[in-house]
Amino acid sequence: MKAPVCLVENRRNRLHVSPEALRLLSDIRQPVVVVSIVGPYRTGKSYLMNKLAGKNSGFPLGSIEEAETKGIWMWCVPHPDRPNQTLVLLDTEGLGYPEKGSPENDAWIFALAVLLSSTLIYNSVGTIDQIALDKLHFVTELSELIKAKSSSTTGDTDDSSEFVSFFPNFVWSVRDFTLQLQRDGKSITEDEYLKHALKLKKGDSKKEQAFNLTRQCIQLFFPTRKCFVFDCPTKSRKLPYLEKMVDNQLEPEFVEQAKKFCHHIYETSGEKTLPGGHIVTGNLLAKLVETYVDTISSGKIPCLENTVLALVEIENRAAMKESVARYAQLMEKSVELPTETPQELVDVHKKYEEEALKKFMARAFKDDKRQFQDEFMAGKFLKEFLQSKENIRKTILQSDLSLQKKEKEIADAKMKAKAKELEDEVPKQKQEMWQQKFEDQKQSYEMTLQKLMEKMEEERKQMKEEQEKMIQRKLKVTL
Repeated sequence: MKAPVCLVENRRNRLHVSPEALRLLSDIRQPVVVVSIVGPYRTGKSYLMNKLAGKNSGFPLGSIEEAETKGIWMWCVPHPDRPNQTLVLLDTEGLGYPEKGSPENDAWIFALAVLLSSTLIYNSVGTIDQIALDKLHFVTELSELIKAKSSSTTGDTDDSSEFVSFFPNFVWSVRDFTLQLQRDGKSITEDEYLKHALKLKKGDSKKEQAFNLTRQCIQLFFPTRKCFVFDCPTKSRKLPYLEKMVDNQLEPEFVEQAKKFCHHIYETSGEKTLPGGHIVTGNLLAKLVETYVDTISSGKIPCLENTVLALVEIENRAAMKESVARYAQLMEKSVELPTETPQELVDVHKKYEEEALKKFMARAFKDDKRQFQDEFMAGKFLKEFLQSKENIRKTILQSDLSLQKKEKEIADAKMKAKAKELEDEVPKQKQEMWQQKFEDQKQSYEMTLQKLMEKMEEERKQMKEEQEKMIQRKLKVTL
C-alpha cells in the first residue's frame, strides 16, 4: 500500500467497514503483525505511525479528527525485519474530541484497537499523572465491551481475567515530556517511571478503589508493558511543518528516542494470533474486523470465543475447498486413463491425497472434534476424479454438428471405440482399485490421525502456556 486507507469509518456515530480496505487486507496471505495507536486527539499519534511505516508522511497529521477521516485508518507495509510478515499499522481517531456526538464511539474504537492488535500504543502528552490515567478510563470499560467466552459456556458474566491470554502488548508513549526521570534524587528508567505511576494504593475505601481501578485493569489485562518518553520534536512554531522535516532538522534527542521506539516495536511485536496459537494472516484479519464491527453495529458485545468458532467454520471449509482443488489439479496433470495397472492409479492417488492433506492441515485450525477432517478424508477424492473423467467421456461422444457426414461417422466410430475401451477398462480398474484402496485406507487414516494429534498437542501446549501466563499475571497483580 502506497498510502493509508480508511478501514473502519465512523459516520453519524456508527461504525462501518470499508469494503475496499477489506479487499486489500484479504489479499495479504502472509502472517500479520498489527500495531494500533490510541490516545487523546492532537497528541501526535499519526506522526509516530508514519515513523513506524518508515515515512515522514502518510497518516494525516492533525486532521484525524475531521469528519471525513474519523474511525480507524490502516497502512499495510512490509515488515522491516521479517521478510515473510506484513506490518499492519492502525491509526485511530482522537479520543475525547469535544465535537463528537457520542462518547460511546470512543469506547468502541478503543475496544477494536485492543481486539485487533499485537501491540497497543497509548499516546499522551505530559506526565503520567492522575489526569492522564483518568483519560485512559476506557480500559476500565473493557469488561463491559468485550467477552472472552459466551455466558452460556462460562455461566459467569465477568470473564475479564481471561483477557491476558489474548490482549496485546501495551506501550505507553509519553510526548513532550519536560521533567527529569528521577525519583528520590536518583535517575530512573522509563519503565520504572511507568511502574511507579501504576503503583496501587493500599486500602479499601472508595477513594483508594477509584485511584486503583485504572491501574489494576492495566496491570491485569495487558501481559507486557513498556514506556517511552519523548522530548518535543522541534520548536512549537515549526510543528505545523513537521511532516516535511527530515531528521537533521529535528531535535537530536527526539530523533534518538524515535529510533529506539521503532526498534522496540519491530522487535517485540509478534504475529497476531488467536487463542490456541493460530497465526492470523491478512485474509483472516479482514474477517475479524468484519465480524467485530458487524457485532458492534448490531448492538451486541463482541465475544472472542464465538468469533473464533465462526472463523473456524469459514476457514476450515475454505481449507477443504482449496485442498480438494489442489488434488484435482495434480491428478489432472499426472493421470491419463486408463492407467496400465490399478495399482499405478492408487499410488498416484495416495501421493496427491497426502499432499492435499498437508495443505488442509496447514490452514485448518481448532478442529478438535475432527468434523472437517472427517469430511475431508471421506474417500471421495478418487471417486470424484474418475466421475469427472466419465463426464468428459460423455462430452467427447457428443458429435460436432459442423462436421461433414462422412467425417462425423468416422469421428463417431473412433469416439465410440475409445468410449468402449474406457467402459471396459475403467470398471475393471475400479474394482481392483477399491480392493487395494480398502487395504490402504487404514494407513491413510493413521497418517491423518497422527497429523491431527500433533496439531492438537501443539494447540494444547499453546493453551497451557496461555493459562500459565494468566495465572502468573493474576498472582503478580494480587501480590
